[in-house]
Amino acid sequence: MADRDKLVSFVNTYLDSGNIKDHSRNGLQAEGAREVRRVAFGVSASLECILRAAQWKADMLVTHHGLLWGLPQTFTGPLKRKLETLFAAEMSLCAWHLPLDKHPVVGNNARLLALLGAGRQKPFGTYDGETIGFSGTLPRAASIGDIAARLAIKLDAEPLCFRFGTEKIRTVGVVSGGAARMFDQAVAAGLDLYITGEAAEPVQELARETRSNFIAAGHYNTEKPGVQALAAVLEKKFGVKTEFIDIPNPA
Repeated sequence: MADRDKLVSFVNTYLDSGNIKDHSRNGLQAEGAREVRRVAFGVSASLECILRAAQWKADMLVTHHGLLWGLPQTFTGPLKRKLETLFAAEMSLCAWHLPLDKHPVVGNNARLLALLGAGRQKPFGTYDGETIGFSGTLPRAASIGDIAARLAIKLDAEPLCFRFGTEKIRTVGVVSGGAARMFDQAVAAGLDLYITGEAAEPVQELARETRSNFIAAGHYNTEKPGVQALAAVLEKKFGVKTEFIDIPNPA
């Protein structure tokens, strides 16, 4: 069993969330029970995710995409139903967005590189003034097809590939989620491959024109590894029971 506020304080410190500029309200977003025995984890605080966490009798739900994004909101429609479900279950909601992208151990981008066996990781990719991604080097050269196949298995994804660069890939840059607009930073850095979640219309031709490689493995799928890694940390640190609420989403 863990104290809610001590658990949240630990994660805020561990992820250094107070020093990271973000549109998300990182940390505790909705207050539930003080004593925490069961913590559910998910990518996004959708109503379906909240309902499944409540069915599992979670005391807390931790997500990457929370409900509060720095803009005034009215508690109507889907947001009202989400809050009603959280409060009825006495379940806290916590979210960590960019802090869970850029962390060097449990961050989405570090975990994606680790999944590929890439070493020599270093910070890469600037988003609104924050460096949130990582680049790394594969232990041996691989084709984009081999890398996409590994991502498909590990993430349960259907990667979209633009294959215009080198056939022997060693250096890889990763920024999870909706970071197609940061592809040009990978090109400028001379990386053999850029991996993100979503593609955008200009990406194919930028890849062709710059003779570069690009993979989009799904916004949702590329942001599962961070919450899963954080779950393992909290389970070990606090002795809480954890569960990943998987709601498959190809986008």
